[in-house]
Amino acid sequence: MVYQQFRRWNDVGCFEAMVSDMRSIIRVGDGRPGQPSAVILDGRTLQSSCESGPRAGYDGYKRRRGSKVHMAVDTLGQLVALTVTPANEQERAQVKDLCEAVQQATGETVKVAWSDQGYTDDEARKAAKTAGIDLQIVKLPEAKKGFVLLPRRWVVERSFGWLSRFRRLSRDFKRMPQVLAGLHFVVFCILMLPKAALWLALEASSKQLKAYIFPRDNLACIAKFLPKCLQGRQTPMSALLFF
Repeated sequence: MVYQQFRRWNDVGCFEAMVSDMRSIIRVGDGRPGQPSAVILDGRTLQSSCESGPRAGYDGYKRRRGSKVHMAVDTLGQLVALTVTPANEQERAQVKDLCEAVQQATGETVKVAWSDQGYTDDEARKAAKTAGIDLQIVKLPEAKKGFVLLPRRWVVERSFGWLSRFRRLSRDFKRMPQVLAGLHFVVFCILMLPKAALWLALEASSKQLKAYIFPRDNLACIAKFLPKCLQGRQTPMSALLFF
């Protein structure tokens, strides 16, 4: 029953909507615009299992057979969009789909995307430009000694570290790639909810809304103190998590 309900919510995009709303809440609370103007792109390879084996590919660089998750995060490390492919797919070949997903999720506010050298390609740059995004490559220093913290790129690596704490994302256990993608949004809901709830509480307190008890049949009251976070929606999906 739990998995069945998860599939229903995942198929209609509930978790993507929650992540989008909570991302806006956190960004506005941090003094930033509700939607990002820049993202960081990167991919991570997940080892396949017996369930995902038939659609897996071999990643020669990581020496691992599995699936590759291509992610775009904002400058705070919060998920914006992702795609799932076999691990043998090149990262640069996914730029078009990923950039289009980013613009769809943000309302075409993103202008710049940073990535590693795996995205170095004229076709990838043109594909990003078609979506209205300037793809910039962050290169390694020529004389590198030991660990080097690269500007911008470390943000998405930190997001990968957050994901690695969840057992369901330690490998690709799912038969369908859309289910694996949905689990990433669920995990980011879990990661973002405490901070989003804190900003909601602070906003309510600062506007003296302690006597404003949100009724179950009138979620529109939330719109009265978080208009910047709605981005055209009548009711933020993340508000449902408080009932």
